[in-house]
Amino acid sequence: MKTFFRLFRFATPLQNFAVPFFFTSILGVVFGLLNFTLLIPVFELLFNQTADSGTSVLKATPAFELSISYFKEMFYHYFRSVIQESGKVGALKMVSIAIVVSVILSNLFKYLSARVIENFRLMIVTRIRSSIFKKLTDIDIQYFSSQRKGDLISRFMTDVVTIQDSIIRSLQVILREPIAIILNFAVLFSISAKLTFFALILIPVSGLLITTIVKRLKKHARAAQESLGVLVSSIDEGLNGVKIIKSFNAEHYIQEKFNAVNMWTSKIHRRLARRVLLAAPVSEMMGVITVAALLFYGGTLILEEGSDLQGAEFIGYIIIFSQIINPAKAISEAFGNISQGVSAGERVFQLLDAPESITDIVNPVSKTSFEKEIEVKDVSFAYGEKQVLNSISFTISKGSTIALVGPSGGGKTTMMDLLPRFMDPANGKISIDGIDIKDIRMKEVRALMGIVNQESILFNDTIFNNIAFGREASEEQVIEAARIANAHEFIKQTSEGYQTNIGDRGMKLSGGQKQRICIARAVLANPPILLLDEATSALDTESEKIVQNALKNLMKNRTSVVIAHRLSTIQEADQILVLENGRIAEQGTHNELINAGGLYKKLIEMQTFNA
Repeated sequence: MKTFFRLFRFATPLQNFAVPFFFTSILGVVFGLLNFTLLIPVFELLFNQTADSGTSVLKATPAFELSISYFKEMFYHYFRSVIQESGKVGALKMVSIAIVVSVILSNLFKYLSARVIENFRLMIVTRIRSSIFKKLTDIDIQYFSSQRKGDLISRFMTDVVTIQDSIIRSLQVILREPIAIILNFAVLFSISAKLTFFALILIPVSGLLITTIVKRLKKHARAAQESLGVLVSSIDEGLNGVKIIKSFNAEHYIQEKFNAVNMWTSKIHRRLARRVLLAAPVSEMMGVITVAALLFYGGTLILEEGSDLQGAEFIGYIIIFSQIINPAKAISEAFGNISQGVSAGERVFQLLDAPESITDIVNPVSKTSFEKEIEVKDVSFAYGEKQVLNSISFTISKGSTIALVGPSGGGKTTMMDLLPRFMDPANGKISIDGIDIKDIRMKEVRALMGIVNQESILFNDTIFNNIAFGREASEEQVIEAARIANAHEFIKQTSEGYQTNIGDRGMKLSGGQKQRICIARAVLANPPILLLDEATSALDTESEKIVQNALKNLMKNRTSVVIAHRLSTIQEADQILVLENGRIAEQGTHNELINAGGLYKKLIEMQTFNA
């Protein structure tokens, strides 16, 4: 239940919802109950039990007291007076009008309470989604390496929908129906305490059976939510890898793989559905058994000589008691649904509670400029037990270009990710102008650096917004950045210029065009430090030359760290670091490394030979 109540924090302040909901719910129940209690005098009138009322002397008005019996006596006092003045037909007309009015008021207040709870539901769901998205954008990148993207999407979408449908919709039942049951029982006690005590003995038996069913739901509900995460992951893999699937004629293989996951998910959901569906018929069956027992016992009470329970009252009693069955049934179904919602809530909170290892210290240093150098000292890093970097040390002077080269798996990309604090080293430190980057405000560290990756990461938006990404920029500034990135000419030729939407991940653009948009984005940010991770390796020769010229424009008067597999592109670097197995195998200028005749020269010769 901790998860259940924790969800309510997303709708604070609760009193804004609780007070109006409680008020409107009580009024809705009271007027709904009045519909049926008004039937008792009608039955009495029709059964001729008030035949002498028209000639008998009216009793004095009852003295006020806060009890159901007072309101009951007060109603009968006025009921008899109407019979005397207008006859039985007039009394029947009065009761009929009162029933219509009470029905209208009952449904009006039920509608108002439903509106309150709907606002409550939407508030919770909206805030949960915002919290999840904030968490996913704030948490360090290393977290995603151990998670399925499809499972994260499932928590964001499917689990939140389950919370919405299972918990929040059930909340209305849980908060309102107990009020209905309590008020109904209060009226039932006023009619016949003996019969009501008998009913209270029968109800816990059915409640125990329903509770047993509900307890088994939680385990199956959690398994069902996890299976949806696996299913979404399979769909995501299939959509992202559709070209590979088709090129290897693997359609049948991937379809069979998906069908296996789909059938497994369906099997788990069938088990859950069987238990959820069982709660309703069991509660209905137990309700009918309870009513049948009451009919028998109540009938024996009426047949007893001197019984206070009259036939009309007994019929009204059964009608009112039958109104308890639906709320009790709704509550039992709600608890079944809540088990699913709690499981979904636990998965959501598992994500929201995931620790963030990359955070600012309590009082971070503010640094908005780069003056001297970046120093990497004895830096080591590991993914689990796999050591990726081992005691790396080097210095990057302001205005210089440093290139990281070497075989795949040597630690180049990991080193690049450590500089903007996407991850923190296990040992050693990285400092800017002598200040450890862990002590600098994280946003300011990243503001000093512009990143251009091998993969052109663009968003389904206009060219203008992709270049200005996250910044307030004028049209002139965006155009100037595009000119420097050699992108302005092709942008002008698109259908709507800078307002052209480039589609999902920039699919409407070629590889070279996408990369130049990314470079323009970095130009506009105007960072003093550039991190270029294989920025041209995925391009054809013509596009590479255009992008390479754009990169040269971008690198002017900036400090640059470059990863390159095409070694011809970094021969002019001020310093080249050759990384192998997590260590610096060689370092120096291009000519110095060629003359040394080591790994760098072998890599150059291999590329020259392959060319």
